[in-house]
Amino acid sequence: MSKGNALTIAMVGTRGVPAAYGGFETAVEEVGRRLADRGHDVVVYTRGSESREKKYLGMRVVHLPAVPVKQVETLSHTGFSALHLIFRRRPDAAFVFNAANSPFLPLLRLRRVPTALHMDGLEWRRSKWGPRGKAYYRWAEQFGVRTADALIADAPGIADYYTHQFQVPTEMIRYGAPILDSVADGRIEELGLASGGYHLVVARFEPENHVREIVEGYRRSTAALPLVVVGSAPYSSDYTQSIHDAAAGDDRIRLVGGVYDQELLDALYFHALTYDHGHSVGGTNPSLLRAMGAATAVIAFDVPFNREVLADDGWFFTTPVDAAAAFERAEAEADGTRESGRRAQQRARDAFRWDDVADAYEDLARRISSGHSIHRTARRARRQAQEW
Repeated sequence: MSKGNALTIAMVGTRGVPAAYGGFETAVEEVGRRLADRGHDVVVYTRGSESREKKYLGMRVVHLPAVPVKQVETLSHTGFSALHLIFRRRPDAAFVFNAANSPFLPLLRLRRVPTALHMDGLEWRRSKWGPRGKAYYRWAEQFGVRTADALIADAPGIADYYTHQFQVPTEMIRYGAPILDSVADGRIEELGLASGGYHLVVARFEPENHVREIVEGYRRSTAALPLVVVGSAPYSSDYTQSIHDAAAGDDRIRLVGGVYDQELLDALYFHALTYDHGHSVGGTNPSLLRAMGAATAVIAFDVPFNREVLADDGWFFTTPVDAAAAFERAEAEADGTRESGRRAQQRARDAFRWDDVADAYEDLARRISSGHSIHRTARRARRQAQEW
């Protein structure tokens, strides 16, 4: 339950609600609906939604356009949102998602809107961005540090990064995990799959998600269960082709493309023997949390983010050889693999609860609306020359 007076809280910088895309959108929906249930006036700025309703799960929805060009779509929509926001009744607090949107924070500061900026992962490390894109993200990080009233990190490693690079404090607020206790197997049967009878990858085809290494590792293995690979990448045709080349000629590997049917995705996560997670950039990954919540054992790329989320309970790889060994062991020790999945689900229940996430957002909104701000000390922050 909410404590104290109700607030007006704006959420800016995502595709908005209903959630149909990624981690930010899911967070906005799950947190926003809970804050609305507690009596807060939650305003979500939204683009591209098929629904044009002005209310959703208790939240007010403001539909605004965006320039439909990859490089500026998010920025243009956030710009329109910031302009809309400053000419309306001033909210008590605003949450802006994605450090790339930091150039619009001065508009909110001009309107005296207390603002927390969700920094996301280390976006400048992603291969999809060229030199200019990487340079922009690094600049935007620093500008956001200097401009926001509070910074949100979604994992300890991200918090450590901002402490190391800028000597500024962050609010460590996770994502929540959807808990799946029972999912019918009819949908996977449509794909010719059996419960507990396949390994699963769900990822965009980008080098930092290591899908090719997973496919190569699986191909080297003696695994008997098929590998189902869900994903695509409209902007990475060369890398996508390399994944298809790695899978060519192995009937055990099934590249099924993008799947946007949430019911089918839930079934795929729930009935897999393992979920194979190659993500190496970013913090607490929603796909990993979804697998944990579905009680599916995890084979993960060996980076601190993944180890921390899993509490070191899983198989970890850095090379195709490592991945091959993990696939073979997971099948050879199937009872232990299923038990690992049950432990992962219990960790998801304990450590990644959406109610706790909403509590943290509510507390932060109250604090910044009451004058808490890092701006006085952070406005002169400079990035450390030593690389992270």
